[in-house]
Amino acid sequence: MKLIMSDKPLNISIQHTDEIKHIDLSSLTIANCMGCFGCWTKTPGRCVIRDDATQVYPYIAQSNAVLYISRLKYGGYDTIMKTMLERAIPVQQAFIRIHQGETHHVQRAVKAKQATIIAYGDISNEEKGIFRQLIARNAHNMSFTSYEIIFVTEAMLDSMVKTVLEKWEKS
Repeated sequence: MKLIMSDKPLNISIQHTDEIKHIDLSSLTIANCMGCFGCWTKTPGRCVIRDDATQVYPYIAQSNAVLYISRLKYGGYDTIMKTMLERAIPVQQAFIRIHQGETHHVQRAVKAKQATIIAYGDISNEEKGIFRQLIARNAHNMSFTSYEIIFVTEAMLDSMVKTVLEKWEKS
């Protein structure tokens, strides 16, 4: 399955199939993580907060390709994308493993995935550098086998999403 997760509505038509799932996070109710770790201790693999995030993170775990679309804010994901990714920690276990000489959480039935991240907005070179470092670090914890970061202006966003979807159709 391929997952498209965006922080805003897109002005393109996306065919929802068993193979492609698009989630517009701006249309959902997603609370901040409380840091209670109930998803690791009280209800393993399930967040104790009952909101729309509990329907999203299983798609993150099950996907073999992801397209994350987020405004870049201060060198990181904008609020709604960052909140959702933080709420996806139930896909990890509390246990630690050594991965490529570093400590990382053990994944809970998470598929390895190819990731494309489209960061949009008025982005400085410094922000691009910070975001590249963030994604490189996240790649280990998010089961990315490979990733591509694409920086665009907001006006170019829909066109770039179409380009990525065309690549998916060919693969």
